[in-house]
Amino acid sequence: MALGRGLSAILEDVENAYDKELNRDLISDIDIDKIIPNPFQPRKHFDQESLSELSASIEKHGLIQPIIVIKKGNGYTLIAGERRLRATKLLGKDSIKAIVANLEDQNLRELALIENIQRENLSPIELANSYKELIEEYKITQEALSNIIKKSRTVITNTLRLLSLDESTKRLIEDGKLTQGHAKVIVGLDKDDEKMVVDTIVGQRLNVRDTENLIKRIKNKADKSSNLVSMQQNYNENLNILKDAFLNLGYECKINGKKMILNFADVEKIQNLIQVIQKIQ
Repeated sequence: MALGRGLSAILEDVENAYDKELNRDLISDIDIDKIIPNPFQPRKHFDQESLSELSASIEKHGLIQPIIVIKKGNGYTLIAGERRLRATKLLGKDSIKAIVANLEDQNLRELALIENIQRENLSPIELANSYKELIEEYKITQEALSNIIKKSRTVITNTLRLLSLDESTKRLIEDGKLTQGHAKVIVGLDKDDEKMVVDTIVGQRLNVRDTENLIKRIKNKADKSSNLVSMQQNYNENLNILKDAFLNLGYECKINGKKMILNFADVEKIQNLIQVIQKIQ
C-alpha cells in the first residue's frame, strides 16, 4: 500500500469545508450515537481537565472545526476530532457538526496516524509509536516519512529514540510527569542511570537545565572512573614488565599488591643493580 493515498482527498474536503467563501453543504449534523471511534486511533490518553476546558469553549463559542467521519453501514466511523467529539458528549448534545469524507476502509489507519501527527496533539510517546507504525506498515525510510509529514528527519529520529526508554519512564512521559525536553536528554543513558535520573527529576522537580547538569555530572564521574581503571591496568602491566626485566637480569623479584620486592643474595648484586640504574640515567 502506498503511503499518502487518500490523504490529499480528505485534506481537500477539510479545506473546502473550512473555507468560508464556499457553501457549507459539506458539513452535516450527525447523531453522536451513530459515530464509532476509529479503531486505528493512535491517541490513547485524553486529559480530562483539557476535555472539560474544550467542552466549555464549545458551549460558549460553538464547534468551530467539525469532526471528520466516513459512512459505515447505518452509522459513521470517526477519522479526526475525537477530542471534539468527547467534549461535545460532555455537554449532553445529541448531534455534532461533521464532514463526511469519501474514504475507503484501508486508508483509516494511515489517515488517523497522519492527521494526529500533523495536528501535533499526541504525546511524545504516542507520536513516536505513530512514526514507527507508519515506517513499518508501509516499509518506508525515515527520510521518506519526513517528506510526507513535512517534519525534519532529525525530529523523526529523535522522537523514535524515545521508544528505547524504559516502560516506566515512558508512562511518566505519557502522564505528563516528564516533559519531552526531559525525555530527550535522558535517552541514551544506561538503565540504572536512567532510573536514577528519572527518580531525581520526579522527586526534586528538576527542570530540563537541571537535568542536563545532573547527567553531565554522572558522565564526568563515569569518565573519571574509567580513567582510574585504565591507569590501574597500565600500572599493573608496567609492573609486570619491570618484574620480567629484573628476573632476566638474575634478580630474585616478586610483586606483592602494588609493591615490587627485590631480594639480594649478596652486596655484589646490589652494586650491579646500581650500575644498571646509573647507565639508564
